[in-house]
Amino acid sequence: MQKLVRGVHAFQKQYFATHRSLFKDLAESGQRPETLFITCSDSRVVPNLITSSGPGELFTVRNVGNIVPHVSQPGGTAAAIEFATEVLGVANIVVCGHTHCGAIQAILHPEQTKHLPIVRKWLGHAERVRAIVEERYAHLEDGPRSSAAAAENVLVQLENLRAFPFVAERLEKGTLQLGGWVFKIETGQVFEFDPATEQFTEIVAASGPKLGYREDDR
Repeated sequence: MQKLVRGVHAFQKQYFATHRSLFKDLAESGQRPETLFITCSDSRVVPNLITSSGPGELFTVRNVGNIVPHVSQPGGTAAAIEFATEVLGVANIVVCGHTHCGAIQAILHPEQTKHLPIVRKWLGHAERVRAIVEERYAHLEDGPRSSAAAAENVLVQLENLRAFPFVAERLEKGTLQLGGWVFKIETGQVFEFDPATEQFTEIVAASGPKLGYREDDR
């Protein structure tokens, strides 16, 4: 706890001290984020750090496995999606998964959560991912299969997002864009799904390396 307290003091003396006008504006004018960022609760994934975003720029939802439950099952994530879309009017929604994800491992190996009934029930929202992986990636070793599952999980959650009527309406109007990302922890690379090629391509280069998921697997 003392480490956190020291962190608060450092924030107040350093970052806040040099950004007082920004926080004053955020307090008086409210938040105006352009992007809803849905990602995993994993402590190694830091949205503002990965995207170099400041206060007020991302409306962030974090849960185990960056899951978007089906629209028929409302909850905290669905409420945040509705608020971000209907009230804040975000222009983008990004679902960001990551490599070495414990939730993905648990989806692929359900026996790992036999002693965690709440986690097990939550991950049931992504049960479809395991079926996809068994069908398309059974030939891969555990590491590559887990990475492929993380990418497929992002795509499944994007499908769930499109099922929300207010999301579908804005997509049709062209006032909202969806993005599917995978953050590779060990290299710092971020890959984005390209619907045209059906592959995840590194964001930093227009023709950069591909993860290879969904290539020759459909």
